[in-house]
Amino acid sequence: MSETDGLKIPQHIAIIMDGNGRWAKKRHKPRTYGHAKGAKVLEQTLEDCDDLGVKYLTVYAFSTENWARPYEEIKVIMDLFRQYLINSVEKCMKNNVRCMVIGERSRLSPDIIDAINNLEDKTRDNTGITFIVAINYGSRDEIMRGISGIASDVKNGILSPEDITEGTLAGHLDTAGIPDPDLMIRTSGEQRLSNFLLWQSAYAELYERFCNRHGMTGCLLDDPSEETTPSLQHIAAAFPAFCGRETAFLRYLQSECPAVREKVFLPVAPADAPLRID
Repeated sequence: MSETDGLKIPQHIAIIMDGNGRWAKKRHKPRTYGHAKGAKVLEQTLEDCDDLGVKYLTVYAFSTENWARPYEEIKVIMDLFRQYLINSVEKCMKNNVRCMVIGERSRLSPDIIDAINNLEDKTRDNTGITFIVAINYGSRDEIMRGISGIASDVKNGILSPEDITEGTLAGHLDTAGIPDPDLMIRTSGEQRLSNFLLWQSAYAELYERFCNRHGMTGCLLDDPSEETTPSLQHIAAAFPAFCGRETAFLRYLQSECPAVREKVFLPVAPADAPLRID
């Protein structure tokens, strides 16, 4: 964690992007409209995290279970990925963002895999915030692939069973070399990890309450009825619960972040309130 004005800033935030489809349905739009809007607001979320001093941002974009969704919805989501991956190269180079994609890639279309490889290669040496997108990702699948890799190393004499440690498995996961998340946010108010970063989030603080408190269903989405960008609002609401410095943090946001200067989003859960998944 880093510190800003005496406030501890999470080094790594992980976000389960949930509620986009329900947000669109509430506004009598197709679910695919919600996904498109969510992709645009995600760009602002990345900028907000970078401005606040966060070093790593991981977002759950498409899970291994999402293949069960209707074909047309999947097609739109994959088209969004194609465009997003291509457009991100120039933006990430301009803003010094390093990009990574985690998840099992063999089921993705060859052109999407090529776009992923190109984005990762072009941004590999950037030194700013690291942006990690989980596509066709499932934590159980990731762990199984990691165990399979360890078993292969043992079989080939590269590794001895007695030398296997937690670090060994961590080094065989998609997130090898990335610090574990400090803060996990779910945007729809649901209270599930949904097979996301199960190993890595063992000690992460969990935050999902702001969505129900503000009466929103798709909290990463830009709502014209709101005066500010919801993404920054929700990040701002989550930090005090993470660090227990509500007053100082909101004072810092009001002075440094124009998006929340005119509006303080309270109440916020007390720092000692239990944050658990039922």
